[in-house]
Amino acid sequence: MAVLSRRVRPDDWKPVGVDALETNALKVVRSTDNRSVIAGPGAGKTELLAQRAAYLLQTGAAPAPRRILAISFKRDAATNLAARVRQRCHRIHAGRFDSMTFDAFAKGLIDRLGQALPDRWRPRPDYEIIFPNDRDYRDFLYQQVGTPPASVGTYADLQGIAVKTFERRHLVGSPLPLDGWSNPTVGEWAADRFWQTSLHEGKKSVLSFSMIGRLAELLLRVNPVARDALRLTYSHLFMDEFQDTTQIQYDLVRTIFFGTDTTITAVGDNKQQIMRWAMAMDDPFAAFDADFAGKRTPLYNNYRSSPELVRIQHILAQALDARAVEPISKAAVTIAGDSCAIWDFSTPEVEAARLAAFVASEMKTHDLGPRDFVLLVRQKAADYAAVLEPAFSAAGIPLRNEAGAVGAVMLQELLTEEVSELAVVILRVAMTKRAGRYWTECQEALATLHGITPDDEAAESRLARELDAYTHKLCKAHPYPPSSKAAARTIIDDIMTFVGKARLIAVHPAYGQGGWLEKVLDAAAAHLSASSVSGGDWSTALDAYEGVHAIPLMTIHKSKGLEYHSVIFVGLDDGAWWSFANDQIEATAGFFVAFTRSKQRVVFTYCARRGARSKIATLYGLLEKAGVRTFSMT
Repeated sequence: MAVLSRRVRPDDWKPVGVDALETNALKVVRSTDNRSVIAGPGAGKTELLAQRAAYLLQTGAAPAPRRILAISFKRDAATNLAARVRQRCHRIHAGRFDSMTFDAFAKGLIDRLGQALPDRWRPRPDYEIIFPNDRDYRDFLYQQVGTPPASVGTYADLQGIAVKTFERRHLVGSPLPLDGWSNPTVGEWAADRFWQTSLHEGKKSVLSFSMIGRLAELLLRVNPVARDALRLTYSHLFMDEFQDTTQIQYDLVRTIFFGTDTTITAVGDNKQQIMRWAMAMDDPFAAFDADFAGKRTPLYNNYRSSPELVRIQHILAQALDARAVEPISKAAVTIAGDSCAIWDFSTPEVEAARLAAFVASEMKTHDLGPRDFVLLVRQKAADYAAVLEPAFSAAGIPLRNEAGAVGAVMLQELLTEEVSELAVVILRVAMTKRAGRYWTECQEALATLHGITPDDEAAESRLARELDAYTHKLCKAHPYPPSSKAAARTIIDDIMTFVGKARLIAVHPAYGQGGWLEKVLDAAAAHLSASSVSGGDWSTALDAYEGVHAIPLMTIHKSKGLEYHSVIFVGLDDGAWWSFANDQIEATAGFFVAFTRSKQRVVFTYCARRGARSKIATLYGLLEKAGVRTFSMT
């Protein structure tokens, strides 16, 4: 597919790489006003934003040297969008598209400009990232902070602060006051003590990502030069998975772009809001429409799921939004039999064996690979993996728990870390045959690190020669996959020497702080070593590293934004859904997200040994309403 580097007249522009877009999608792509786009499962949110980027960059609606900023909730969503834009745009245009997570955006601001914060709120440059939990907040409130001043309240008042809401309501619940709280409540006093302890006591400042977000908002609120620089840099802003936006993130965006000429496109689906536990706003679309005069625009097509699955999805959607409009399926049916079913098993072992046999049969019948399937669980993926993995292995299908950790890094996150992706692509170029597409990816990634622009042909040629010489040297030095973690670490360190850590940190500032780069490199080495134990060649080892031939097991939250031919939800029971009654709306949204990952088939499994199903009768009621049948598989 050829993409143009020359400018195209707006009236002559056509969607790139696709036959057509639905009417409302094309309106969004060409829009000149702020839009809040309600896009359900399979609506093509990534494609919509990629086409909008192509239109803006190719027509000059986003004029050089101004750029487009795309902010996503999840790292893989940001990575996927950037990759899609590179497919739809010439490199010269794609070079003006910045795609990152909210956390990375806020952290980049603090890493570059944080020392401009007032003394009270200024972290030390070498601050560390922390992930505090309820136990940490409980220890702080009840053991560490002490007794508040009499003018603020009593120790009993302090104990009255709910641990689970301390962070959301008090610590980061609202924008930080420049000079601190003047007449604090006991909650504000405790929050201030937490802030000052985290920033100024101890050898290093320690900050959570939510705290970094609040500091970034304050930084730009009190620093108009930095704020105006961002406004001048970005002519357009995309916000993906907008339903999961937190108040912290929304306030940061509002501080930067409210009342400016930056055009904003917010895309998401209120029926897929599964991050309220992580402080997602109740209704970010309403706030956006009010603040930015956003024009609400729904998308109706579903390009992922078959008509029967879309019919069932609509019944689930109505439980979340009675006004939900039934989407139009644009996908063909490719299977026989039930598109959705509930399978009851007598024991987890029988369940594992039958599921493995089913996947093996479906792979053969429909010429599918293991990664066309996914095993989803509500939580505690390792417990399910312990039973499922031996059965799938016996059926000749490797199973990989992508919710598991490799060292200090979750496996699913390791695979999307820039340094991990770069190491793999360099190894593909060096060690495998027919590595043409990897060469292109590698060349583009290294050009970015070296600051080489697409029109600097001399520099690109020089970089190509350096890459060619290095990959030949790497292949000669390490002809076989590593036999130990130490050997794997030697290879990873060799690649980092070639890439240049300083360049890597300059382009990806997160690697310059808190030892994160070292943790990722150590995890990459450990995973490369584990992927090489079969004794095969480099291609086999790298396929194992990326899980090319393994069926993935993951939690619902980690499946967001992904799609599969068949989804198997293991464990639809009270035990897995123990918190259902605490927030039925979010739990039902999670159920909806799991269901909508599928293109052709959804299977729910139940085993009485894991728990009853009375507490989640609502979910079973929805499936029954949709006509989903239950089969005894004992």
